[in-house]
Amino acid sequence: MAPYGAHYSLEVTRLKSFELGTNSPFKFKASPSEPQYFLYKFPPDVDSVVIKVVSEAVYPCSVVSIQDIVCPVYDLDHNVEFNGVYQSMTKQAAITVQKKDFLGEQFFVVFVIKPEDYACGGSVPSSIQDKANHTWNLQRMKTLEVTVVPSIQESVYVNAILFSFLSFFSFYLGSLVVAFVHYVRSRKKSSSGSVSPDDGTGTVTSSHPITVNTTEGSSYGAIDESSPSGGQQLSSLGHKATCGSDTDSSVEEESDFDTMPEIESDKNVIRTKVFLYLSDLSRKDRRIVSKKYKIYFWNIITIAVFYALPVIQLVITYQTVVNVTGNQDICYYNFLCAHPLGVLSAFNNILSNVGHVLLGFLFLLIVLRRDVLHRRSLETKDLCTMEYGIPKHFGLFYAMGIALMMEGVLSACYHVCPNYSNFQFDTSFMYMIAGLCMLKLYQTRHPDINASAYSAYASFAVVICLAVLGVVFGKNAVWFWVLFSIVHVVASLGLSTQIYYMGRFKIDLGIFQRAFMVLYTDCIQQCSRPMYMDRMVLLVVGNLVNWSFAIFGLVYRPKDFASYLLGIFICNLLLYLAFYVIMKETPAESREKNRPCILLGFFDDHDVWHFLSATALFFSFLVLLTLDDDLDSVRRDRIPVF
Repeated sequence: MAPYGAHYSLEVTRLKSFELGTNSPFKFKASPSEPQYFLYKFPPDVDSVVIKVVSEAVYPCSVVSIQDIVCPVYDLDHNVEFNGVYQSMTKQAAITVQKKDFLGEQFFVVFVIKPEDYACGGSVPSSIQDKANHTWNLQRMKTLEVTVVPSIQESVYVNAILFSFLSFFSFYLGSLVVAFVHYVRSRKKSSSGSVSPDDGTGTVTSSHPITVNTTEGSSYGAIDESSPSGGQQLSSLGHKATCGSDTDSSVEEESDFDTMPEIESDKNVIRTKVFLYLSDLSRKDRRIVSKKYKIYFWNIITIAVFYALPVIQLVITYQTVVNVTGNQDICYYNFLCAHPLGVLSAFNNILSNVGHVLLGFLFLLIVLRRDVLHRRSLETKDLCTMEYGIPKHFGLFYAMGIALMMEGVLSACYHVCPNYSNFQFDTSFMYMIAGLCMLKLYQTRHPDINASAYSAYASFAVVICLAVLGVVFGKNAVWFWVLFSIVHVVASLGLSTQIYYMGRFKIDLGIFQRAFMVLYTDCIQQCSRPMYMDRMVLLVVGNLVNWSFAIFGLVYRPKDFASYLLGIFICNLLLYLAFYVIMKETPAESREKNRPCILLGFFDDHDVWHFLSATALFFSFLVLLTLDDDLDSVRRDRIPVF
């Protein structure tokens, strides 16, 4: 590849060290015109070994190949990929080799230095660059050190599998203990007498127009709209089952509520109040609202099946291609801690996702238990359940549990053959988890106006389409980043308008015109302060954060679009949660970041991340599930909406 003639000399020498030993580092030099290869024979007690190669220099780019003992030996740049398995390498490489793959129980380790560095991440082929500079480096020499070490024993596999399953089954045991303790305490409380419910002021009262309807599917909110008096008349509580031992027979004062019943029949009138309470936004029939949220559960199961099956088929094809061609540059494994099992190249990365599946299923069981107890309370017409605390709807929780399980399944699929193209498999249900958590947070105090399952999943579909476009075009296409930034900003404004006006603005092409007219009239012409200050503060902060993300993406155009998009979702989720509580590279370059196993000699740091993230998501879901348990004894007309 030299642009002009070069002088060379040919020298033939006898190799003194041709056979590699076990656990014996061997250092040597190689160049494009001087490839090296060595022999390794399996000891009788070793069934699998790891070939570890290191170099202090990043370049020149090199290739490590494991080949069977055949002639000829493929040790040239243009044919090194014809036989065996191979990896490109800059500073380090590692290949696991099993005795069963070689009939003679021996193999060649071949080292080839490439004449240019483009395959390892160089900007342009060196021949083109050197022609421009009128120079040519004939001494592309690289010093390498190779060590052959035995792989882990079968007992390590068994210990790792037991550790993975027993660790997460301990959560099941802990849940059983907590459920038993809760059962004992509830039995003691029922035998000693219940504590009276709180009306938000520390006293037991019924001085608010809340009607207790004894019919199936009663309005569990503030007003019984079917009542002739428009919800002004209180039901007699003396002959009904109440959640406390005390009842109040005080007479309702006329000044305590509006005497015009028709004003309570229009949601657009109710939701314009400056101070909203939960009873204002929980007026729809309980059964209708519950069915609405159960659609989330059934839809996500359908999505999971139709999404996961093609993914599984695709990654199986990827793994087959890797095994047949021997090209280990297709998948980005941590080769220093990649333990194969059967046809899988990195079984440990797949096994470590078992926590998402087991904890997701446990979360479903916990939600199911709460759902059953809640339904029993409704059947007994319990006043606490029907008129106090946050309305219980479990459809979104079921969907979150399925999403957590599917995250484990799709993460395992991604780790069958990790690469930039299929990273979207690992992130798709992460987007859904973040989105469902945000919807659940909003639903707790806005049960009547939350998004429908169809519109929510349609939005997730748009996000996943953008993620695919980002993978395909996001690296260099300026038009894509301009389009994505516009969509991001417009979506943020549209959603902000919907949240600020409590769902009273119809989402269509005229939403921004109507919002502009309201903004112009209230803020510019009349110079008045925002009517809903708390909502305005949240939305201003949220829009500033999202616009910052849009500007960052437009200016810097990050290479990993999937992670960038996931960061937007997680940041918005954490932002809303805080408000609620208070108020990869080329294969060779990737291999430079390979690290040894850190847990049980089997799991790497990413596997530990799988364990910890599954646990963190599980406990985060429990936080959302129990976030408002302290309001179970507070009347809904005393719970503020924000």
